[in-house]
This record gives sequence, C-alpha cells and structure tokens, in this order.
Amino acid sequence: MPTPQPEPLDALLPETRRALLHRVAVAQSESRTPSLVGAVVRDGRTVWTGARSCVDGHAPDGDTQYRIGSITKTFVAVLVMRLRDAGRLGLDDPVEKHIGGTPADGVTVRQLLAHTSGLAAETPGPWWERTPGVLRPEPADLLGEAPRLHPAGERHHYSNPGYALLGALVEALNDGTSWDEVLTSEVLEPLGMTRTTRRPRAPHAGGWAVHPYAELMMAEAVQDTGRMSPAGELWSTADDLCRWAAFLAAGDERVLSPATLEEMRRPAAPGGDHGLGVQLTKVAGGRLLVGHGGSMPGFVAGLWCDVAEGLGAVVLANSTTGAPTTTIAADLLRVVAEREPRLPEPWRPVSDPDPELLALTGPWYWGTAPHVLRLRAGRDLELTALSGTARGARFRAEPDGTWTGLDGYYDGETLRAVRAADGAVSHLDLGSFVFTRTPYDPGAPVPGGVDSAGWGSPLG
Repeated sequence: MPTPQPEPLDALLPETRRALLHRVAVAQSESRTPSLVGAVVRDGRTVWTGARSCVDGHAPDGDTQYRIGSITKTFVAVLVMRLRDAGRLGLDDPVEKHIGGTPADGVTVRQLLAHTSGLAAETPGPWWERTPGVLRPEPADLLGEAPRLHPAGERHHYSNPGYALLGALVEALNDGTSWDEVLTSEVLEPLGMTRTTRRPRAPHAGGWAVHPYAELMMAEAVQDTGRMSPAGELWSTADDLCRWAAFLAAGDERVLSPATLEEMRRPAAPGGDHGLGVQLTKVAGGRLLVGHGGSMPGFVAGLWCDVAEGLGAVVLANSTTGAPTTTIAADLLRVVAEREPRLPEPWRPVSDPDPELLALTGPWYWGTAPHVLRLRAGRDLELTALSGTARGARFRAEPDGTWTGLDGYYDGETLRAVRAADGAVSHLDLGSFVFTRTPYDPGAPVPGGVDSAGWGSPLG
C-alpha cells in the first residue's frame, strides 16, 4: 500500500474547500449558467479549483478555456506600461503622438488607461461585440464624429474604444506586429500562460444565452472583433488566470516590476475605483481588491486579487448574463481570508544597515505633532504619526537619495534629509513641511521662525 503523501503546507483545509465548492455550486444553480468554474491562488500557487455543470460528468476544469471579455484590458495595460518603462512613451503623451488618423486628439495615454478620456463607451454603428471587425478596419472607425462625451480628465467614463486605441498604440510601437503576438512573446510565454489566446483552442467552453423565463439555452456566435479585440477578445483558463492574478499582485521582473504594478494599482480616476488598467474595490475590513470583470456574448468572467493576503480568485461562466462573476470571485477570497488568514512573514533583522539611514530613525516633529520614522526593507522609510490628527505615510527610496510618498496625503510627495554646513542632518523636508528633532527646533529653518522667548507659560 503506497505511503500517503502529506498535504502541501499551503493546502486549504477540507472545510474551506467545501465552503468554496458550495459558493460555486450555489452560483451555478441560482444564476442558471451552463457551467461555472472557480479557482483560488495563494502566494503564487493554485490551491483550489472547483466547477459545476448542467451536464453530469462534464464539468470544466482549470484547463478549459472561456472567453474573458474585458479582463483582456489588464493585459493591454501591462503592454502599455512595458513601453513606458522602456522609455518608448510617456503616460501623459497625447495618443496622436504615436498613432494618427483618430478623432481622439488631445487624449493622453494615461486617460485611456484609467477611462478618464471622456470618449464614448462604445463604437458607432452596430454593437461591436456581435459584429465582425471588418466593419471597423481602421482606428478612425472606432469612434464617431463627436467621440468625446465628457471633458478629458474630469470623470471616469468606461470606454471600450479607448482600449482599442491602446492596442493600436502597442502595434504602432512594435513595427505593426499585432498586439496579441506582442502579448504572447513578451508576457504570456514568460509567465507560462500557454492557454491564453486570442482565438479559442480546445478544450474550450461554448457560449450560451439562457432563456429568461424557461429552462432553455441558445448558442451564441463568436465574432472576430478586429480592431476592437484589445477591449475583450482573449480566451483563457482558470489555471492561467490564477497565474495572472498572482502576477498582478506581486509582479515579475521578466514582465513588469513590482513597483510598476503598484503604480497601476493606485487609484487613477475620480471615485477611486479604477487604476491604470485595473479595477479597484474595497470590501469588508477595508481590504483592497484589484482585478477586472469581463463579459462577451456567451461568457462572463471575474478576477480579483487581495495583495495583502497574497490571494487571487477567478470565476468563469458561459452564459451571456446572469452569473455575477466579480461578486463570486470576491466571495471566494473572503472565504479563504476569513477561514485561513495569511501567516505573516517571520521577523528577521537586517544585516549591515546604512549608519546614515539608521541615524534618521526615531522621533521627529512637525511643529508640535510627534512622529516616528522607521527604516523598512532596503532603504524605504515609514513615517508614523503619534497623534490623532497628524499624517503618516510609507516612502520609497529613490536613486538620488530622496524618498517618494506612497500613500495618503503624502502620496507622490518628496521627502528629503536636509543637511547643515557641517554635514549633519538639520531637518527633514516633506513637500515643504519641516520636521525637526524637537518641537519647533530653533536651530532649524521652521517657516515663519520660532519665538525667541522659547517655551514657557504666558500666565507667569
């Protein structure tokens, strides 16, 4: 009799797996979808996959392709950010700098990524998702005569043609190579995502419309959407999308650095629910989820990752409407996070700390508001406020010896250690705010100066 093999250390408990399967089963039944597959990834490894189907014995698995709709946009956004990191474009470049012949003059790359361009949500003419792409052969055909419905940069207005323009931009900066070929060579192959393709490859699910008032189904046709394909053409599997969720949470230097992924995950549109190519949502407990939903005729999909918990969840279904896949994916994350919260990494001391950085740590005061500066991983810093009304933030070390704020009021602001003539640190300058070692240090350049009478009691 073979010796039983121990469960991997990150394996989910049986009770957790049962709860996940129950959520998927309820979703497939209540949503009346022909099939539904869900999966969870933790710390880069798929730890659970479950599925339900209307056909006994034919449930999909993690290798079954589904059309993923607008989750495609996250892939296009990564291609654009790769071009930015390579110095090929700037996020604030007007799109016409790289592709001509569109009526979207003045719209920037950043605005297209964040859906703040003000462009129309859909193409003119027949609905692009159900018509062949030959009806829109050129980028100029993606937008009508008055494509801008809102002033650029003022509001979030989802735009599918905007992402078609980003796909055209990727092609223009890759000598005409199609965006999906660039995606395959630069992103999918390095990440081992061999089952993510522009056109379906067996085994794949068929797309269906379910009758709203009867237990009946009708097959949905699949169109090649041509120029609009960057908005929602890709097919993928639960296994591949678990790899993608892990990448969106942690990055991979072969494709995109963790710092750039963190930039993409920051709110970039009014309302705070969209970053650069990714959707954002807050759930119970203040946890931030990052990902995207998707739909195309016959299919709906949802992907979320919880960066703090190291979790990702994917849900794929093959019905045009019905299954709330993003809600289900969030529920899968919640089940795992509540039942099996992430174990923190062991605390470990650093070796050979920089003495100049170490000397910066400890108490600092903005006026009379006390703060503590701590040295974090590498050369990063964290400023913690010790009073209820003061502000704190994390700071990323920059090559020039400054630090850039990563959150809150100081997001994007520069922190500098200012030195006196003798080389000693006089004070910290944070976006013109002066932090001193003692409250209102008279030896530091406090704006407005310090009363020469010093500290005392005006009551005598």
